[in-house]
Amino acid sequence: MDGADIITTCTADKARNTILDLSQVRPGVHLNAIGGDCPGKTELDARILEQAGVFVEFTPQTRIEGEIQQMAPDFPATELWEVLTGAAPGRTSAEQITLFDSVGFAISDFAALRCARDATAGSDLQDEVDLVARPDDPKDLFSLVDVLAPVS
Repeated sequence: MDGADIITTCTADKARNTILDLSQVRPGVHLNAIGGDCPGKTELDARILEQAGVFVEFTPQTRIEGEIQQMAPDFPATELWEVLTGAAPGRTSAEQITLFDSVGFAISDFAALRCARDATAGSDLQDEVDLVARPDDPKDLFSLVDVLAPVS
């Protein structure tokens, strides 16, 4: 992690863990804390949150499931929409540690995907990918295990 500008953690262990310690995070780093979130599941040293500007999708949900569940109920967090609309600042200095404490608020994911799709429409930044499998026997998904070509 030495020299990293962005660190993403993605764990699913349903326990309070510390997989990233404050000593591993240098000034100016941006962190994405993602993964399988639930009450009682954390992955970051609480001191990281104390040092960081924390951004979330939906504060009430994140206080229950996200990294900020280990902080006091009044711990400050900024919702991403506030930054996007200019209602709140994002990064305030080059040295600031920033953290996106994501718990997977589905409507935000959908809106972001639509925004990205619409912004890149008609450009070479989009490719159609068929992700729907059509096996001969839909009850035998294991027949697709050895398929090395894209599904048609």
